[in-house]
Amino acid sequence: MTSGLIAGGACRTSAAGRFVQFAVRLGMALLAAALPGCAAPPTPGTGLVDSLGLRFVAIAAGEFLMGSDEDPGQLARVYPHAEMRRLRGLADEAPVHRVRITRTFWMGKTEVTVGQFRRFVQRSGYVPESVRDGTGGYGYNPAYDAARSPRHDAFEGRDPRYSWQNPGFAQTDAHPVVNVSYNDALAMARWLSKQEGVAYRLPTEAEWEYAARAGTRTRYPAGDELDALLASANTFARETAQLWPQWRDEAAPGEDGFVFTAPVASLAPNAWGLYDMIGNAWEWCADWYGEDYYARSPLDDPQGPGEGQVRVRRGGSWHTWPLYARVAFRNWNTPQTRYVLVGFRLVREGGASAALQPDQAQAAASAAAQTGGAGSAQAMRSRPRRLAR
Repeated sequence: MTSGLIAGGACRTSAAGRFVQFAVRLGMALLAAALPGCAAPPTPGTGLVDSLGLRFVAIAAGEFLMGSDEDPGQLARVYPHAEMRRLRGLADEAPVHRVRITRTFWMGKTEVTVGQFRRFVQRSGYVPESVRDGTGGYGYNPAYDAARSPRHDAFEGRDPRYSWQNPGFAQTDAHPVVNVSYNDALAMARWLSKQEGVAYRLPTEAEWEYAARAGTRTRYPAGDELDALLASANTFARETAQLWPQWRDEAAPGEDGFVFTAPVASLAPNAWGLYDMIGNAWEWCADWYGEDYYARSPLDDPQGPGEGQVRVRRGGSWHTWPLYARVAFRNWNTPQTRYVLVGFRLVREGGASAALQPDQAQAAASAAAQTGGAGSAQAMRSRPRRLAR
């Protein structure tokens, strides 16, 4: 039984109906207390905070349509400055296919922050790859000339000066950590699993898109138009384009208020209470990347290919053009990549434990949105892939 079957109840029920609902809830609570390791599923939208300060939102099981079937001609009308070769290179977003997420899971309410990652490093003794191998990461340097670099990359690196602690621009503990590899993210998840007594991991690509869409089928979580993107995502807009005038035509036609990364949760959340699913920092997913995987993806809980060479990252960053900030866009890098645009968020499996406390700041609207839309398909570098920023 999923939480959506009893969450909220009907607003106009008989006394007998209300008694039955109460009896069902009471029975589930008593059963959870009586059976070791058994807990009632969380109400969709419930928020929790763990011992490291990571906030999580309960994402209800459900199904959705994954991917995009927009052809290059359609996209060219929306993104007139995009080169046709870029538009033709988006075939891995198809076919649109039905996916069923069979279990409720806890999704990070925000991307992992600098402060949270620092606490992990200090408490665990873990040394991030950018420091451990001595090659560093990537960073912003106003004196750097991409045209004179061997690869014409937008950022300077690899360079030992740059790491998760220094991306070349100012960050506080409230900003998303970047310059972290897939292996760094996995290390944090494993350490937290031991500390908290429940499994932490990266989201699968399917879980990520399910949570990012939050019941929608639009290009961006808040709608199809660029105005919706600007209100809810920190991407490549006018402020950032001033530093890269050669790409000004690719920028969103407005301002989102930030040149570089923004403190997490600075802009509006999606319908399920998750912040920065689009923009701010690319987010590592658990899956190996498979260009044709959608054509053979299973219906229930896809896990990605069984093997591969590069891992999926999704969601775009503060330096991502609107074309690549669409929910359906797929990207990838090697597990060792650490880049100034790439961070992560974590998933926590299982129910609450003594280590977690309710997140009082979680909006009730998140629960209502999920209860009404979770089962509906229509309801919301080392080198970057395909030159996607």
